[in-house]
Amino acid sequence: MSKQTLSFQAEVAQLLHLVTHSLYSNQEIFLRELISNASDACDKLRFEGLNNSALFEDAPNLEVRVSFDKDAKTLTITDNGIGMSQQEAIDHLGTIAKSGTKDFMGKLSGDQKQDAQLIGQFGVGFYSGFIVADKITVESRRAGLQADEGVRWISGGTGDFEVETITRAQRGTSIILHLRDDAEEYLNAWKLKQVIAKYSDHISLPILMEKEEWKDGELINPSDENGGRQPGGMVKTGEWETINKASALWSRPKKDITEEQYAEFYKAISHDHEAPLTWAHNRVEGNTEYTQLLYIPAKAPFDLWNRDKKAGVKLYVKRVFIMDDAEALMPTYLRFIKGVIDSADLPLNVSRELLQESRDVRSIREGSTKRVLSMLEDLAKHDKHDTAAGADGVTDVVDADDKAKEGKYTAFYAEFGAVLKEGLGEDFGNRERLAKLLRFASTTSDAVTVGFADYKARMKEGQEAIYYITADTLAAAKNSPQLEVFKKKGIEVLLMTDRVDEWALNYLQEFDGTPLQSVAKGAVDLGTLQDEAEKKAAEEAAEAFKPVLAKLKEALKDKAEDVRVTTRLVDSPACLVVQDDGMSTQLARMLKQAGQQAPETKPVLEVNAEHALVKKLDGSVHFHDLAHILFDQALLAEGGLPEDPAAYVKRVNALLA
Repeated sequence: MSKQTLSFQAEVAQLLHLVTHSLYSNQEIFLRELISNASDACDKLRFEGLNNSALFEDAPNLEVRVSFDKDAKTLTITDNGIGMSQQEAIDHLGTIAKSGTKDFMGKLSGDQKQDAQLIGQFGVGFYSGFIVADKITVESRRAGLQADEGVRWISGGTGDFEVETITRAQRGTSIILHLRDDAEEYLNAWKLKQVIAKYSDHISLPILMEKEEWKDGELINPSDENGGRQPGGMVKTGEWETINKASALWSRPKKDITEEQYAEFYKAISHDHEAPLTWAHNRVEGNTEYTQLLYIPAKAPFDLWNRDKKAGVKLYVKRVFIMDDAEALMPTYLRFIKGVIDSADLPLNVSRELLQESRDVRSIREGSTKRVLSMLEDLAKHDKHDTAAGADGVTDVVDADDKAKEGKYTAFYAEFGAVLKEGLGEDFGNRERLAKLLRFASTTSDAVTVGFADYKARMKEGQEAIYYITADTLAAAKNSPQLEVFKKKGIEVLLMTDRVDEWALNYLQEFDGTPLQSVAKGAVDLGTLQDEAEKKAAEEAAEAFKPVLAKLKEALKDKAEDVRVTTRLVDSPACLVVQDDGMSTQLARMLKQAGQQAPETKPVLEVNAEHALVKKLDGSVHFHDLAHILFDQALLAEGGLPEDPAAYVKRVNALLA
């Protein structure tokens, strides 16, 4: 057949513009797409060759070759896969978004579909070549056809293309990109290897490039060795080398992968110089098929708290790299997780917008979240081991794997515990699992190792709530006057000092049926833990103190919502609390520091009627000043500052004089 010129389908200009300007935001993606197509053609040959081994001709080893010619400004991607006949070239390359692979998959049925699962559907991938090329030449011959039945297809990506018959000894396809001036960086072996390592390293076929070696330039004066040389350069040797690993780590059986290989892969994808804390490698089958290789880092990155930074795992589809930070595959509170998810079901041209809407993606996200929580539960379970001899005198034997996990959850929590708490508000479905993973300091332990389950196991008989206090620092929490009655009664209180605690605890009202109660909210009610004599004494003190309370309420009406006698104080004269449904003063302070609006709420001042300073109020000529000092000192004790520090100092100095 002689050369002929044919027109693209009508919408070609519009679709080519979409491909080159909108669909691919990253220029170097073109190489990924073309290598993916080459790999796809080889997969198709491998499949057809199952029933017809003659298709392999005299080249059974499937491969992809990448070469360039600086003088001609061309970049060539060649595969020895299935190739195309002339009509297939017209059909598949002349129609945007028509894929030979898609037609091929449509012809399969029954068990063949499972066998051919690696054969992708690439659609417009070929046309991404026009991102860097002003002309593309394709030379191809379908496996099984004669050498003189090859085809050459040429187009500048505008309204038409040329097709002609050629003689081609080798089966398969060569795509020759005539690069534009602004794409000459791809005429460089180092750049090509970098892009292939980033996007196609895990293509299961070998990707070959011609070796280069340095050659000094010719002598300027052949008779004078010291007279200098012409500039040297890299020269091709004619020998081809494999530049990719040709095997996706996550696609190999776990038994074939060493711990060192897992660790090195983590370092490569995370740019972390430390080994990961732990990892999970699983293949998930069912309605959605995917492989996950997920890592928990040992150390938090410096930008962990930057929620606007793109984070997420790497997404692959059938071992082809799609994007670096697929945040749709992992909830925000697990943004520290690194790794790879390789889907067998998602389309290769999937966008971030499509990821947000896909049912398959939601399934992957849920499965991956549960996998990470399982990893953390396993670490938490083995964080400490009691190896003391039991009642029968037998000491538990801890195997090497369990021993290696000791202390790892504590290490994880020190780095990422505060981020994990965000999940209480973000992930309703896993809230109970997350609650079991939380750890705090308490009045019995300065170490952040006390879980809600540990606390419940130590609760006093008759105790009806899990008590906690939030503060800016551990010292402020431990020394809060609001803890005094709990210390006196020997009741443990959890000390929460992360900035996220106040927000997160809004989403967790109880644990395993036991309510959570802030000791800084509402009136303290210890129920059966407070004996009748104490209750009666408190009631009598409150009755006798009524006239003073009335004067205090009047003096502090601009600062305090209410003033009341308390039973929670032992040594301190006063403390501030808020109503059960009110915003804590600490959270209000944090919001203001962050430049956000906080509702104007007044705290409740609780006073210790037995304290000498409080008793001194009755009949004092300095009542007004003492009342304000009492309030401001209670504010200072919980980490706040008086509204007017100068006035506070003036009052104290006047009384000290």
